[in-house]
Amino acid sequence: MHINDPIGDMLTRIRNGQRVGKKSVESPSSLMRKRVLEVLQKEGYIRTYRSEEVRKGIEKLIIELKYSEDLPVIESVGRVSKPGRRVYCAVRKLASYRSGLGMSILSTSKGVMSDIEARAQGVGGEIICQVY
Repeated sequence: MHINDPIGDMLTRIRNGQRVGKKSVESPSSLMRKRVLEVLQKEGYIRTYRSEEVRKGIEKLIIELKYSEDLPVIESVGRVSKPGRRVYCAVRKLASYRSGLGMSILSTSKGVMSDIEARAQGVGGEIICQVY
């Protein structure tokens, strides 16, 4: 199966899994997906994730979803920069998402990080997604 937007596919799996109350969801593994999941875990939006080998050279990610009082921690998650339309932002133009209650995940020259980290380090980059 060929996926045109791997990050968008993973975010959709997370969104759909939380809507039906699953404890965890699976997604094919890639380095970029792992970096996005690291940011989500560090910021407290998912419980944890781990990589599991399906067969030699092929891995999948198992993402443990997080709930608070039986409600999903992630209310909304959306892809900003897509394969057909990349969205870049300079650090001085990087606005907070949902008045600071949500966050944007950026791919910068210093790695994948949240918008808060990007402002602290003084770097802009490609806005991958926004989470609330």
